[in-house]
Amino acid sequence: MLFVADSAKDKIAELLESSSIGEDYFVRVSVTSGGCSGLTYQMDFDNESKENDQVFEDNGVKVVTDLKSFLYLCNTTLEFSGGLEGKGFYFNNPNAERTCGCGESFAV
Repeated sequence: MLFVADSAKDKIAELLESSSIGEDYFVRVSVTSGGCSGLTYQMDFDNESKENDQVFEDNGVKVVTDLKSFLYLCNTTLEFSGGLEGKGFYFNNPNAERTCGCGESFAV
């Protein structure tokens, strides 16, 4: 399961409302090679499902990921932190054994 914190839910709703994309869009998250710790997160809005997508809905937000990425993201919570010291969207991933200083990449 992938989870969505209230802070992320509110920001996603705000972004969807202020953009010109339709209601059929969802949040797509994935993990790719890169970053100083070896793996990095990607997040975007999408409206096309792919074969082997894993689909979750939490807190009223539909989140989709590919099967390979889900192995790294299982039980992860998408969060948002705003303000002057805010990080933006970030992933609270219990599977990460270490993360880089900026929080953009991780290792398992």
